[in-house]
Amino acid sequence: MKERIDAHCRCSDTDMRKAMALAVAALVAVPGHGNAQAPDRAQAQVERGAAKRKIQAQGDDAMERVRRAIEARKPGADAPMPALPANPDAVTSRRAFDALRTRGKTPDIDQRARTALEQGRRDVANDRDAMVRRLNQAFGIEAPETAALARAALPATPPGCVPVLFVSSSMPIATLRTYAAQLEKARGVMALRGMPGGLSKIAPLAKLSAQILRLDPGCDGPACAMRDVQLIVDPIVFRQHGVARVPALAMIPSNPTLPYCEREDESPRSAHLVLGDAALSGMVEEFARLGGKEEVRDAQARLEIR
Repeated sequence: MKERIDAHCRCSDTDMRKAMALAVAALVAVPGHGNAQAPDRAQAQVERGAAKRKIQAQGDDAMERVRRAIEARKPGADAPMPALPANPDAVTSRRAFDALRTRGKTPDIDQRARTALEQGRRDVANDRDAMVRRLNQAFGIEAPETAALARAALPATPPGCVPVLFVSSSMPIATLRTYAAQLEKARGVMALRGMPGGLSKIAPLAKLSAQILRLDPGCDGPACAMRDVQLIVDPIVFRQHGVARVPALAMIPSNPTLPYCEREDESPRSAHLVLGDAALSGMVEEFARLGGKEEVRDAQARLEIR
């Protein structure tokens, strides 16, 4: 009896172990337990693929819309030009100008403007020597030539009528030098219509002035002596006296070397104009013959001095 019970127990233990093994195998085979991570990864890959396809589809749609917009644009259909405002009528323009004329005066602004003007004049006077020195350094003009240019810019007012000889830079240098020597004795002025080389260039005028005013044409250096003759560039005095040909001589009652801002609105003019390629003394005599004996008396006396 005892042997049957032990055999039964032994069989039961064996059967129990087999049953446990089968249960473990079945548990492993159940979906979502031991192999649950595999479906999650597959689902994530599916979702990423779907998002990528959606982005690609949206990009394709955008490119298609751009293509259709380009094709729909008509050839030569440029953007319209902005329209300029129309010119104001006469009434509007008159009202604007009347408002400008009747604007209120501001004494403090006027005072500041006058103060600035006076300060500007003082600055110009103070900087004159520095400007002449810069010209000397820039164009190689030596000290005596620089002094001559400074005297030509701001000469002393000569007494009585001033002999003004109208010349041109196209005239021979030898002729201009001869006239300069005669004008030095008569205390006259040599006038050019314009700047040689144009208004934007000062070097040609400086070179021409040195060639005309040097006592020794072969001199080149700081010891070169210059003639005491004023050389001016003044198209207005040409126009006032109707000078169309040079050389020409005029006897001007005022100082023709003053700046425009210091001259009178109606500056006195010469009573006569002598034309002709002749010596200065001959032109002065012709001026006297035309009725200007009083005007040329001082110049004649100086030219006769040996």
